[in-house]
Amino acid sequence: MTRKLTRKVKVGNVYVGGDAKVSVQSMTNTDTRDALKTLEQIKKLEEAGCDIVRCAVPDMEAAIALKEITAKSNIPVVADIHFDYKLALEAMKNGVAAIRINPGNIGSEDRIKKVVEEAKTRNIPIRIGVNSGSLEKDILEKYHKPTAEALVESALRHVKILEDLEFYDIVVSIKSADVIKMIEAYRLASEKINYPLHLGVTEAGTIFRGTIKSSIGIGTLLAEGIGDTIRVSLTDDPVEEVKVGNEILKTFGYKSNSIQFISCPTCGRTQINLINIAKQIEERLSNCSKNITVAIMGCVVNGPGEAKEADIGIAGGNGVGLIFKKGEIIKKVKEEELVEELIKEVEKM
Repeated sequence: MTRKLTRKVKVGNVYVGGDAKVSVQSMTNTDTRDALKTLEQIKKLEEAGCDIVRCAVPDMEAAIALKEITAKSNIPVVADIHFDYKLALEAMKNGVAAIRINPGNIGSEDRIKKVVEEAKTRNIPIRIGVNSGSLEKDILEKYHKPTAEALVESALRHVKILEDLEFYDIVVSIKSADVIKMIEAYRLASEKINYPLHLGVTEAGTIFRGTIKSSIGIGTLLAEGIGDTIRVSLTDDPVEEVKVGNEILKTFGYKSNSIQFISCPTCGRTQINLINIAKQIEERLSNCSKNITVAIMGCVVNGPGEAKEADIGIAGGNGVGLIFKKGEIIKKVKEEELVEELIKEVEKM
């Protein structure tokens, strides 16, 4: 699988596009005007593996609060701006690493120029964010509904505004709640522009359905080499977005220094409480930075044999379990000792 080589831009201390790793983003759901609570949430997101965080900027008080937030955040902060160019200017003065704004929606050419000039001076990239609910009236009249082609045309219109002002540090997102439309739009955009693409299914839903929709949409595009940074949009704690995003990247081998888990679905042969054991192991090793594969298997049929390529794993028996490395059994332990013994072996690796 080869990723498309897009233009590389710098968002704080994180590169997006080009040969940079695919980054995971999320967005705070705290009141940005409350800097302390917002920073507390950013810290949790950072600990979960978030690379870039976005904050809503609904008014000038929020834009001013960004000064404290950006000064104390360890990960780049992006200001989410709608319509008001003054908020964009204030946010940039207060240290944000990027702004998310659609230049065509912030008024006169003079206002757009002011925003672009400030971004140039401070080396701040601009993310253009188009979705099904934000299309211009003339584009909707042309296509009659928010089709993939309509979304891309809107994005290209905003891109041209920036290019005409000789601004090229651009990231583009073209989101839809319709997974098929989202995939089609990003494919089309990838053919037409060489700017980094921020992938996401907007308003994906609650953690169960939203995870499925996001994994299909984002995963399909990543499998085709499309995408430079991602956000999983869930109606849940933003930390859950980061967890899902990182798991998607692990699946494609885009996340190094992290554990890959393999676990069987269980069947009538399973004689240990594998579901509970698997949950405990995943939780205990959730922050482990070892680049290894751990297999959690229910019986010897699906144990060392099928999981022989795993670096380490367990296979259950009748109240006991085997611990194996690279398909070779290294010890037999009681069921209640399996989790602890496996953790000890992982720590030795």
